Amino acid sequence: MADLIYKKIIDSLRKEIELGKFPDMKLPDERSLAEQYAVSRSSIKRALGNMAEQGIIFKKRGSGTFINPLYLKQDSGFNYSGKNLGITDSFQVNGQKPSIKVLEFDVIRPDEELQDNLFLKPGEFVYSFKRLRLIDSVPFMIETGYIPIKLAPELSEEIASESIFNYVETELEQEVNKTYLTITAAPSDEEGQELLDLNPNEPVGLMEGIFFLNDGTPFEFSTMKLHYKYFKYDSFVDLDNR
Repeated sequence: MADLIYKKIIDSLRKEIELGKFPDMKLPDERSLAEQYAVSRSSIKRALGNMAEQGIIFKKRGSGTFINPLYLKQDSGFNYSGKNLGITDSFQVNGQKPSIKVLEFDVIRPDEELQDNLFLKPGEFVYSFKRLRLIDSVPFMIETGYIPIKLAPELSEEIASESIFNYVETELEQEVNKTYLTITAAPSDEEGQELLDLNPNEPVGLMEGIFFLNDGTPFEFSTMKLHYKYFKYDSFVDLDNR
């Protein structure tokens, strides 16, 4: 219940910020917000702390809490927040309908590099899949992923046609909430040109990384190839807690 309360506060404040309800760029103090939402100050403090971690707001000692002006300008496709790092929940589609088309789904024996990436022993198998992600039927990403069978023994092509990380959360009662990603760009290849409708002279964005369960177990190794129009990210760095 506490999780639900603070998330509702964040959603409400974000909508108000995006609608320009705070022209002076300053949020009300915690006491006023607690009265406005009829919640405890601890819930407000948690919501504001989460928003500060995302770079939406910042606190200035002795002056109050202010909206980050660069947040208002950002138009990044991804907003990694919440419980899991799935593309389905993290990609901002502004009311458009996301969908997934499974291109390949198989069980394979991983090579040495993949064994190392997923901390597998010789003889352990993985699910191998390739998915095309679309927004309003327009392709924007080709995703190739590998998941150890032992971590999701019931995984199927049907499940892969939706959010795998949401399946992990609801059915396996775990969260995929940590990742190490390498982000770069490259010339588009034949696959990217065909599936993402790119010209030979147009590039793709590349993301490659390992996604971890909340207990630190490597869950998935994946490579994501994005249409260059969706390849924009915003970053907020805070070294205050060193």
